[in-house]
Amino acid sequence: MTKRFAILALVVLLPALASAQAVELVDRYMAAWNAHDAAAAAQFYDDGVQYYDASTGAPVIGKSKAQSDIVQAFLTAVPDLKWTRDADAPIVGADAVAFSWTFSGTNTGVWSDGTKATGKTFLIHGATLIRLKKGKIVSQGDYYDAHTFYKQLGLNP
Repeated sequence: MTKRFAILALVVLLPALASAQAVELVDRYMAAWNAHDAAAAAQFYDDGVQYYDASTGAPVIGKSKAQSDIVQAFLTAVPDLKWTRDADAPIVGADAVAFSWTFSGTNTGVWSDGTKATGKTFLIHGATLIRLKKGKIVSQGDYYDAHTFYKQLGLNP
């Protein structure tokens, strides 16, 4: 009986442990963003990561491009950015984490496309789907209301 109980416990507990590790990885990744450290955030990416921002419509592919074109671009434009996972529980699968979030800051830096800083603050809500493989982010999709984001910054979408 003890051996069966141990096997049953593993079958029940392993997915829960994997889920907890996935959420912990996402929290550490977000902490790197909040520490304003693009290189630290990029350490969570697989070399072939696909980063999709719904407002642009085209994925950024590759760890170094995601670091420079996504993370560093935001850190430069919004040096005080804050990205927090909302209080509702994330949805965790075998190789994925989905969660809602709040992103805020002040646009005091130039955007990567050359758009000048507006000096305005913003606060937006969105959702992210992250897929993991061997402890690395292989894809990330960010979905949010870009119109509201641009409006808060005083930009034309």
